[in-house]
Amino acid sequence: MDGMSGPYVIRGSVSLPEAELQWRFSRSSGPGGQHVNTSDSQVELRFDLANTESLPEVWKTRALERLASRLVDGTITVRSSEHRSQWRNRETAAVRLAALLAEATAPPPKPRKPTRIPRGINERRLREKKQRAETKRGRTGRDWG
Repeated sequence: MDGMSGPYVIRGSVSLPEAELQWRFSRSSGPGGQHVNTSDSQVELRFDLANTESLPEVWKTRALERLASRLVDGTITVRSSEHRSQWRNRETAAVRLAALLAEATAPPPKPRKPTRIPRGINERRLREKKQRAETKRGRTGRDWG
């Protein structure tokens, strides 16, 4: 279990380079018994997005723009402490970072082409609306007593 199951593919042939990932480990918070005080299972993964050479330039600028609120000095940080084992937390953090970068580097969606509502549908809607209004108008209490 000492090797990572990477490479973590962002999209297509582009993947996260292991050399550009910075790992930090610390003790997770919360309950855990005797083992919790001796193991550094929480994982913090940092990726220098501003200075990376592994992403195409277009993707890099797109990601820097979209992730601007999460960046600190051009570096993105992902934390994981769900699992009790450091190895599984490493896997989770790396997968989460790859998914985040895949979403941030995705091309913008195609603009929506506005379409017109067909005249027949609009006329039917108005006709049904008038019928409903007639039905409700006929419910007044004038004729009841």
